[in-house]
Amino acid sequence: MRWGRMRESSNVEDRRGGGGMMRYPGGGMRVGRVVGGGGIGTIVLVLIALFLGVDPSFILGGGGGYVQPTNVPSAGRQGVPEGDTQAEFASRVLGETEDTWSAVFQDQLGQTYRDPKLVLFDGQVASACGYASSATGPFYCPGDQQVYLDTSFFDELSQRFGAPGDFAEAYVIAHEVGHHVQTLLGISSQVSDLRRQSSEADANRLSVMTELQADCFAGVWAKNADETRQVLEQGDVEEGLNAAAAIGDDRLQRQSRGYVTPDSFTHGTSEQRVRWFKTGMQSGQVDSCDTFNAGQL
Repeated sequence: MRWGRMRESSNVEDRRGGGGMMRYPGGGMRVGRVVGGGGIGTIVLVLIALFLGVDPSFILGGGGGYVQPTNVPSAGRQGVPEGDTQAEFASRVLGETEDTWSAVFQDQLGQTYRDPKLVLFDGQVASACGYASSATGPFYCPGDQQVYLDTSFFDELSQRFGAPGDFAEAYVIAHEVGHHVQTLLGISSQVSDLRRQSSEADANRLSVMTELQADCFAGVWAKNADETRQVLEQGDVEEGLNAAAAIGDDRLQRQSRGYVTPDSFTHGTSEQRVRWFKTGMQSGQVDSCDTFNAGQL
């Protein structure tokens, strides 16, 4: 991936080194506690949460979640430290999503795109969606419209999930930005309302539709970014498809316990994730990503 030609975003906040912790009155530090549930084994929840969530409570569904913070997380340093290659990469990919989605919103939707912020953290972080640790993986919080990323996850992506490559890493960021697009378009709030009125199985299906649409939006970004600035190199698309396949619910559940329970899927199968990413990549059109009215997920 020709990421060196991408511009760095100014919407990056570095909370690494303790900058992301939330202090409460009285000198203590209060954090949310994840509550398991929903009939899915804890290890499966962790594996699913390790990759690509809207926010931790959304991933975990109706069986509990994170306690909402009572005050705003402390701010970190603005920008990326010089010589930090992984942080620079993330900043440049974010900058490319800003440029691409601004053009797509204007040209395809007649709307103005609002940039999200990327928060870099290590260990643990507090957001408007609650408290999360690095084990949660990258996530997007609609409450503050920020993407949260511990760049050490890129090593996990390569070594544990078998999905190496810079475009695989860019796909992770683009997927989370896809959730931001859903927030701006009002999709996230509509889904949240529907999930509150749904059975567990129906809520999980809505979650799958949401995640697959974010995969499709990642493909829309890649298509338009490459057409405009020729950022892709040979093998990049294969890296993205490999990453999408590596974190399908069916593959994660089969690896963790040897069998799958489709009603508990929250992100979609490997085949679905690959297909919807390819749909966005081939069309480059936002309206091709309507997973909620698709005849086939």
